[in-house]
Amino acid sequence: MKLIADSGATKSDWILADNTGERMSFQLPGMSPFYVNSRQIAEMLKNDLIPFVETKKIRKIFFYGTGCSSFDKSIIIEDGLSGIFGKAEIKVDSDILGAARALFGDKPGIACILGTGSNSCYYDGDKIVENAPSLGYFFGDEGSGAYMGRQFLKDYLLGNLPGELNNAFKKEYNYTRDNILDAVYNMPFPNRFLASFCDFYADNLSNRYIFELVGNSFREFFFNYVEYFKDYENYKQLPVSFAGSVAFFFEPLLRQIGNEFEVKIEKVMRSPINGLAQFHKKH
Repeated sequence: MKLIADSGATKSDWILADNTGERMSFQLPGMSPFYVNSRQIAEMLKNDLIPFVETKKIRKIFFYGTGCSSFDKSIIIEDGLSGIFGKAEIKVDSDILGAARALFGDKPGIACILGTGSNSCYYDGDKIVENAPSLGYFFGDEGSGAYMGRQFLKDYLLGNLPGELNNAFKKEYNYTRDNILDAVYNMPFPNRFLASFCDFYADNLSNRYIFELVGNSFREFFFNYVEYFKDYENYKQLPVSFAGSVAFFFEPLLRQIGNEFEVKIEKVMRSPINGLAQFHKKH
């Protein structure tokens, strides 16, 4: 049996697939090696996954995760998995490779992620040829939920939100200045906190401030993460596709901003996990 996982910073999606194509799906918290260690990963799996899975039957594990583009971070995930699935062959790769395989299969394209964080790569149908620099929520992640949250909360704390929007946010969340600063500077997973207001943006997208916040955030993404590949000879011919909850929930506006950059978006999917299950069934 195969266990396939796609993990962002906030959540991870899992599929257990047998040789007949039968599947079982799970959702667990995100497992970024920047925020959790091997012991914590093993503990999460033990509590939330093992009750539903016969570990001895798992022969292969394919894990795609945020923060897993370097060996020293990937090994944190691998050690956590191997502590539970000792007999399984484990392969850990980056979430952007997972998105590329789910979006394009064996065909080339520019794969993009817009979720809690953001990323993009040029995929040749087999491997990542080049990855746009990913700087995380503090220096980068343009277009992501964390990026929008950082700007939105700054304006909220400085009193720069329009009056009716300020009142609506205060009524729904009732956060004080101390609550927000504590969540960002002292609590674990500040990127998850920053990205947690996308439902509010979706509910208030007709508000000019929110519309411009989301739209300008997407413009920053296209400028930094899609046009990054414009020096490639076949750039204009490459399909561009997106995975991630932010891309999925704001798809019409994302496509509109894509048109401004003369980018025709081929596909938008909320999660790569089903596409990855298909990819690994084929391969």
